Amino acid sequence: MPSIRETRHLPYTAEQMFELVADVGKYPEFLPWVVATRIRDRTARSMEADMLVGFKAIREKFTSHVELDAPNSVRVHYVDGPLRDLDNLWTFKPVEDGGCELFFSVDFSFKNMMFEALAGQYIDRAFRKMVAAFEERAEQLYGSSNSSAQSVA
Repeated sequence: MPSIRETRHLPYTAEQMFELVADVGKYPEFLPWVVATRIRDRTARSMEADMLVGFKAIREKFTSHVELDAPNSVRVHYVDGPLRDLDNLWTFKPVEDGGCELFFSVDFSFKNMMFEALAGQYIDRAFRKMVAAFEERAEQLYGSSNSSAQSVA
């Protein structure tokens, strides 16, 4: 099962980043390839959400169960769609400078092994582009800071 892990030090608070990631309804405004979202059901601790993603003429719908632990984490469990499995996790840890350490991980597998082999060549770049889109959105919403975002390897 392919997986991606990314840790970033951001100048935004854990609360700000949690709110940004948990606001699934706004994803089409800033995430590449996200065409539409629909929140089926939402409570303070979870939601069921559909996401329509597309690239050129290809469109696929994913349904996920999202667990919300404000302001610490957002955990996404795949329910239905074109994949065999998809789980991702966002965690937000406050740091002394007032920002936060963001950790993002995703594990996924495709139903079609040939498609998994083809997509595996591009998926790492695509997920990193999505993480960068969240950073850009944070800057739009919360402004820039004296400290810049950095990768933590």
